[in-house]
Amino acid sequence: MAGAGMIDETRARALLGAARARGWHVATAESCTGGLVAAALTDIPGSSDVFDRGYLTYSNAAKSEMIGVPGDLIAEHGAVSEPVARAMAEGARRASGADLAIAITGVAGPGASAAKPEGLVWFATATARGTVAERRDFGPLGRGNVRARAVETALELGLQAVVGAP
Repeated sequence: MAGAGMIDETRARALLGAARARGWHVATAESCTGGLVAAALTDIPGSSDVFDRGYLTYSNAAKSEMIGVPGDLIAEHGAVSEPVARAMAEGARRASGADLAIAITGVAGPGASAAKPEGLVWFATATARGTVAERRDFGPLGRGNVRARAVETALELGLQAVVGAP
């Protein structure tokens, strides 16, 4: 996968349209996807009225410094975990003031462990209603394919967060 251009635009367009209809702004906090969710959204003309900003928090230090993920939380659970995904989404929402923040942290591969295998990705969405986290195990599809699947999933979960809002 060379970049966001290989992602189907349908999910990105749907998320932007749903957020636009509600007057919402969206932010992202990305680790293993390296900014590809933000790129998929900003590939769509007119996205600037909805997409606010993206935090590329690849390192543990970036997670802490940019969006306030506690270092002890990372140390206790590891960067690829439900608590860290939740803290990333909540931190991105707090730091940006966005109505929706989408966070992604995972193991794109190679270099996985038995506890955190290649293809394990945690997602979280944070809105005024709260934070929802979801784990996906994509399997050892190869780095590019894991990242592509993670982008598609993040966009779908973001759309669900907007559509499901009261």
